[in-house]
Amino acid sequence: MENSSNNESHVQRGLKSRHVSMIALGGTIGTGLFLTSGDVIHTAGPFGALTAYILIGAMVYFLMTSLGEMATYLPTSGSFSDYGTRYVDPAFGFALGWNYWLNWAITVAVDLTAVALCMKFWLPDVPSWIFSLIALVVVFSINALSVKTFGETEYWLSAIKITVVVLFLIIGFLSIFNIMGGHIDVAKNLSVGNHGFVGGLGSFTTGGGILGVLLVAGFSFQGTELLGITAGEAENPEKSIPKAMNSIFWRILVFYILSIFVMAAIIPFTDPHLVGGDSAAQSPFTIVFERVGLSIAASVMNAVVLTSVVSAANSGMYASTRMLYSLAKDGGAPKIFSKTSKNGIPFIALLATTAVALLTFLTSIYGVSFFTFLVSASGLTGFIAWIGIAISHFRFRRAYVAQGKDTKALPYHAKLFPFGPLLALLMTILVTLGQDPMLLFGSTWVQGVVMYAAIPLFFILYFGYKIKNKTKLIPLKEVDLSRHKD
Repeated sequence: MENSSNNESHVQRGLKSRHVSMIALGGTIGTGLFLTSGDVIHTAGPFGALTAYILIGAMVYFLMTSLGEMATYLPTSGSFSDYGTRYVDPAFGFALGWNYWLNWAITVAVDLTAVALCMKFWLPDVPSWIFSLIALVVVFSINALSVKTFGETEYWLSAIKITVVVLFLIIGFLSIFNIMGGHIDVAKNLSVGNHGFVGGLGSFTTGGGILGVLLVAGFSFQGTELLGITAGEAENPEKSIPKAMNSIFWRILVFYILSIFVMAAIIPFTDPHLVGGDSAAQSPFTIVFERVGLSIAASVMNAVVLTSVVSAANSGMYASTRMLYSLAKDGGAPKIFSKTSKNGIPFIALLATTAVALLTFLTSIYGVSFFTFLVSASGLTGFIAWIGIAISHFRFRRAYVAQGKDTKALPYHAKLFPFGPLLALLMTILVTLGQDPMLLFGSTWVQGVVMYAAIPLFFILYFGYKIKNKTKLIPLKEVDLSRHKD
């Protein structure tokens, strides 16, 4: 188990229970909810969007309780990468770790670009790179000081996002019941299209209907697995992780399902402002706030979106740094990345991650096409991480029983095992493979290859490590179920 007993090679448990709980609460709220949710409603209709978010919400709920069971049993900064190494195959954990590190390192660069876009809203004449550079310095500094600084920053950033969503829901329901905001024909808004569904079930290939928006809904939830990584630096993970996991159902219900319902009830799905929402002015939140007379809604939402982007960059820097540190601890990366500073920060790993994020960001200035390629290629990595969580958990449970242990003794239990986690695994694979396979054929094959690039990259890492180190699937009775991390 990682602690502060050796400052030269261990991180420190500096995250308090309130930090972990707030990170869990605010971790799912990001630009996906604030900006792209309107596009989902427009594409699938009000009830189509609700159905998509309910399906993805259920999938994420079961996946995260599976992660919670493992994270409470063995809290580690390597999270599912460590679990893949221990419970499946060292090659599996190696591939999961590098896949996840690459994802977040690139995502930090994307967030830096998004910061510049937000600031352009107020200061259009200032060069974009200045805002991005300032954001990078701020995020690096937060992560370099101490894990407590990171936790405290995320606590307040999450608090801002949660406050805005709660305010939105209050105003939204007051509007629905015609207490404020003028008369709204809720019944008409919810029934447009085919009884609230546009394109019916739809398909992955056309991008319409429920199936067509599952991927977009799924991206909105990415980052929830960060909670498993924070377990490695939580003061009391056996109490704080279950507490945070138990809130998952309610935060998915309140923050996503209710928010989508309010948007769909107040804004007709045909409203052109819902299409391609990539700025605060087009956010469904802004539209609702403006309809109740909040004239500065766009500016307020731009500030909130900026908060979300900085939070995402901060979390991404933390997650990728800890994953690289954990890989180095397990021999999957150069040992130098496992070195920590006196305050328990994997500083070399932080520098390496920052360098990759900076280089990736520079490609957005000098080589837009290459930057777009990297972003597209990393798109599926979050779903691959989710698949890794599900597989690792099944192996963990099977090994636990095979070695004669009583599952009742586990400090936290995954919900509805095995049916819930199995459903989540099947759905994750379905959404991952079903993005748009038709792109692989004809003139769009290059776009298709880029979109699916994360999958062959994972297998290259997996088989490359397996062949080099001659690893094998660990027999269930030989799985290491000890509750410490060397």
